[in-house]
Amino acid sequence: MARESILVVDDDPRICQLLSHYLSGEGYRVRTATSADALFQAMAEQSADLIILDLMLPDQDGFVVTRQLRAQSDVPILMLTGRADVVDKVVGLELGADDYLTKPFDRRELLARVRGLLRRAQQKEVSAPTDDLSVAYFAGWRLDLAGHVLLSPSGEPVELTHHEFSLLVAFIKRSQRALTRDDILNVIAGRDWSPYDRSADVLIGRLRTKLEEDAKNPTLILTVRGVGYKFGVPVRFERGKA
Repeated sequence: MARESILVVDDDPRICQLLSHYLSGEGYRVRTATSADALFQAMAEQSADLIILDLMLPDQDGFVVTRQLRAQSDVPILMLTGRADVVDKVVGLELGADDYLTKPFDRRELLARVRGLLRRAQQKEVSAPTDDLSVAYFAGWRLDLAGHVLLSPSGEPVELTHHEFSLLVAFIKRSQRALTRDDILNVIAGRDWSPYDRSADVLIGRLRTKLEEDAKNPTLILTVRGVGYKFGVPVRFERGKA
């Protein structure tokens, strides 16, 4: 029985051929594209269960492509990048990529990321939300979990990226309990943290700038030495209006 469909998008035909051969050998149905135009044409012809996307495409920047894909579909995106800068990786995640992998990469690690993203997508499809009408209140803030709307204590809407919202929800659902960096990256990318990965800390910093009066002296998202971070204020949940 055919397994999930993967679309590999890279301007280097050798990488396309390598990944096609390797992933096909693991039982996946693989198609390839070497440009953004070819990617969108392939998606128009047949959807994919996962897209492996290179950032450096000849006709369009990979960040722009990621934003366009996410506006059209929830298909998991594994971003391939030769850029080692953690800010580039975080930008990719905030634009809608589900995970990233830096070139050169180990094929076994790529396969593990692919399996994790596909498994996570399947779990998301079968798990029905039980609190889609819930509203959370904390320190004067109001978060509508169903509408994805965050209001400040003064009533002003505060815009959150997809991953900032997911991370805030994870914090408020575990108020007063610490989230490790593993927990954080599992929320935003479905994978474990490594000691050289600063993306979790960068995202925490960005979320703090939007929530805290003084991001350098936080009162909501607290650092727990040797563990990670925790939400330091009580949270009250209510049912929102249907």
